[in-house]
Amino acid sequence: MKYLSIDIESTGLERNSYLIEFAAVPFDASTGKIENEQFSFHSYIQCPSFESIRPILDPWVIEHNKDLIICANKEGIPLPNFKKYLQHYLESEQIIKYFDNEKITLFGKSLNALDLPFLHRDLGYDFMNKYFSHKVMDLTSFAFGLIDLNILSKGLDSSSELMKYFNKGIVAHTATEDAINTIDIYLRLISKFKNQGSITSLT
Repeated sequence: MKYLSIDIESTGLERNSYLIEFAAVPFDASTGKIENEQFSFHSYIQCPSFESIRPILDPWVIEHNKDLIICANKEGIPLPNFKKYLQHYLESEQIIKYFDNEKITLFGKSLNALDLPFLHRDLGYDFMNKYFSHKVMDLTSFAFGLIDLNILSKGLDSSSELMKYFNKGIVAHTATEDAINTIDIYLRLISKFKNQGSITSLT
């Protein structure tokens, strides 16, 4: 199947947090081809200055995402412009052709818990329903299923742990790199099963 791997970065997980970065990378799971160079999309979304929102930021965000927030404030585009540019991307001839003029199936990590709530809030239900299928492929949910089948060890249910498992370092917490790394982990998992010829334990 073909998917659009997405990843967002925000100023936190609270309801009043700001969306500050978005990336989308198409890929074909059947061929393993990642369309990062030709068909990818990336944008910073403008947010208030770091100093103005620092009092409400989680300590983890202050430590890890300060530079990203500063970048979004200086280089990001206003949310309405981001929505317009994303719409232009999704309606481009190359993307429509790539996904066979059908609603796009989104792929990512913890989609239902993190990315989709922010996107529904900031882009609106009608926008999301117009371009994207209600069905999604979530790497976190996929990992839970493999753990339940005793294929993955308990604890390998996060992108950070799966990155370590495949010796890929740590999660970058930048949208494009995370979108690509999530694809790579998924392709590595399904490739391992295909090469083995049957589903056996990875523990």
